[in-house]
Amino acid sequence: MLAGLLFAIHDADDRPDRLAATLPFSGVTLIEYQARLLIAAGVSQVIVVVARMTPELLGAINRIGRRGVSVDTVRSATEAVEKLHPLARVLMLGDGLVTTEAIVKAMAGEEGDCLLVVPEGDAGPGFERVGGQMAWAGVARLSSSRIAEVAALPQDYDLQSSLLRLAIQSRAIHVLLPTDAVRGGHGIERQARTLEERGRAVLMTIVSGRRGWFDRFVLAPIARLALPLLVDRGAAGTSVGAAGLALGIAGLVTIGFGFSSIGLLVALIGSIALALGSVLSGLRDEAPMARWQTLAIAGVAAAAILAFAFFVSGYAGDNTALAIGTATVAIGGLAERAILERERRLWWGSPTAYLLLVAVFALIGFPVFGLGMTAVYATATLAAAIERLRRAP
Repeated sequence: MLAGLLFAIHDADDRPDRLAATLPFSGVTLIEYQARLLIAAGVSQVIVVVARMTPELLGAINRIGRRGVSVDTVRSATEAVEKLHPLARVLMLGDGLVTTEAIVKAMAGEEGDCLLVVPEGDAGPGFERVGGQMAWAGVARLSSSRIAEVAALPQDYDLQSSLLRLAIQSRAIHVLLPTDAVRGGHGIERQARTLEERGRAVLMTIVSGRRGWFDRFVLAPIARLALPLLVDRGAAGTSVGAAGLALGIAGLVTIGFGFSSIGLLVALIGSIALALGSVLSGLRDEAPMARWQTLAIAGVAAAAILAFAFFVSGYAGDNTALAIGTATVAIGGLAERAILERERRLWWGSPTAYLLLVAVFALIGFPVFGLGMTAVYATATLAAAIERLRRAP
């Protein structure tokens, strides 16, 4: 069993009336973001060490509990021991830590007691020294017995620091922080202003880490510009997604009125807006809505390609374009079913990639050829995905 340990002890440096853990971060509070990372790493229980219960913290804890994990608040190591299973492994994140999902998942997979460390010369504010010219980088995987050892100490001992010292004494494994992690926003932050900057860095890491050439080279640059503005204004993922769906429908109507190239572009813009809405919904822990928006992207792309193929067939007086368009949608749909997202290759197609190709060829005056090339591309993607599944153990 894997349990998560979070801290809401320190006040924000520039807002002494508020806990650093409850400062806004990427559309939620920092502690909610930390809990999301723990849950993604496989944690089934979250324990939050608190000094005082504030309205912001209480609201954040209630929202964390809605994600299907048990959440307990404690004020001491003794109370934490009572809540933990004796055989549980504990994944601990430092108070005010900002990091990424990949780092937390990697630490969750380590064996035995281990500490994420960084050379002292590269250590940021709040990183505690652990000896050997290293500093703790805010993530640790520990045995629950370490918390029991702290419980045997005097009550005025700081739980986070004491756990860290006991781990050092037990010769916990040191795991070096990746060199590019700091650029991705990793650090301990307790100032609202600089936390906002780290939030933007983490947002960029989320969108830049997507697989597939369309997401990386088309969607990511747009998201880098749009997402920080949307987050700062508190835009809801559902609102952005609804706007994207409206644009997708408008694109279909435009194709129906004979402005096929313009309609494809409008539908493509709508698909991008749906993708942005899906990211925002994911940040706010609205997983069902994010999933529906992702499905809506595929629906808009498929409907736009079919509508365009139908229009081209009617204009040409034969069903060649419609047959190719139908085959493209069918093959592309099968390819999406066959692809495991974590194994998607950069060149593989996606609904928005197919829609972009059709739109580009329509703009330069080769609509049927564009449909044919997109069908070939979807077929190659499906074949590669099937071969990868066959080679899987």
